[in-house]
Amino acid sequence: MSPLLALLVLIPLAEPLAAQKEKGRLNDPENCPWCHGDRELMRAAGIVSHGGFEFAAPPATTVSVDSFFGGKDIYWIESAHFKLGLCVGVHKISPDEAKQVRAELTELHEVLREVDPKARVLEPFMRTHLYAQRVEKLWKRFLDLMQVEESDFPPLGNGWVIGTPYYGEGPYLGMMSKFEVLVLPTASDQVPFLKKQYGLTIPRTQRWHDLTRGSLIVVTNLAENELNEDQKIYGHLVFNLSINLLDGFKHYSYDTLCWLREGLGHFTERELNPRFNTFDASEGSLGEKSYKEDWDTEVKELIAAGKAPTVAEMTSLKTYAEFKKSHHYACWSMTKFMVTTNPQGYGCLNDKLHGRKRADGMPDAENLLDVQRAAFNECFGMNYAQFDEAWRAWAIAQ
Repeated sequence: MSPLLALLVLIPLAEPLAAQKEKGRLNDPENCPWCHGDRELMRAAGIVSHGGFEFAAPPATTVSVDSFFGGKDIYWIESAHFKLGLCVGVHKISPDEAKQVRAELTELHEVLREVDPKARVLEPFMRTHLYAQRVEKLWKRFLDLMQVEESDFPPLGNGWVIGTPYYGEGPYLGMMSKFEVLVLPTASDQVPFLKKQYGLTIPRTQRWHDLTRGSLIVVTNLAENELNEDQKIYGHLVFNLSINLLDGFKHYSYDTLCWLREGLGHFTERELNPRFNTFDASEGSLGEKSYKEDWDTEVKELIAAGKAPTVAEMTSLKTYAEFKKSHHYACWSMTKFMVTTNPQGYGCLNDKLHGRKRADGMPDAENLLDVQRAAFNECFGMNYAQFDEAWRAWAIAQ
């Protein structure tokens, strides 16, 4: 993600957000058969809004995005930490996912009593509620992985004092605004939207940092990314949101090292379902992919053949175009090793690498490789060679 130099906008607002609800639309909040747009029910379910909020580049909102897409029905939902726009239609629950979805619907039923835990078909409003619940679970998982509390991050407008620990510019892991997601049907929908908003012409999934609002967004489409199953959509969003959460951790002032980003994305996605795996690629490159489900065996074979990457090698990868299958397997396995055997160490490592400041208060992205090397000693009590040896022994035993 590159800093946005010139923010392009959608249709300017003509009235306050509260007055912009478009009556008669299929996706009008009051048409939700589960919360009915009722403020008390929504609050109990952890939902802030079903639309009418700021989204993407200023001064765009859900209303102007709806207008941009004309007849397409995007179903909006805002939770405590996320803003979602889903244009995904109706979903018939498959036998493979029935157990998981039934558990999720049972959880929703505790608050939204009209939700049927045994439902076989999910209509679009239900899917927005389900995805809001899912991404909030990811939020809690991320806090756990980073070994932090939500209260560690400053309220919006709270000034940072040079010399004190820096936790960012706002309450959303240090970001000023909530994390955003937009899921569209095709690349022909995504490309005009990205071009209008950010001057991009990218047909595949894009993560972007909006400097003006202090937000991080994931924009994707079903067709180009072959997201033909709900569980695949879910995993794909978790992969990309995990990376945005990591980039935004203690404020997105500079890039996170690629291997840590990709490793976390793979870990959280595979923690849900190892059948589907997302792979990042640099612009102009599709990158390497694997359709295998059992990555433990792949890692063992790399180790047995003496071809397993080392931490030093992983750290040297500057772009996703440099990643081979072996690097994807290794960054996932190394992340799993750290999280499983020393969760405090993994949180410590990320703490050392994020939110760094110079003496004058400016972001400090200098010598991150040296910072990481020192952090391995401090957080894990191992140098790179010792870590590699411990990781390989652990991976073989899996």
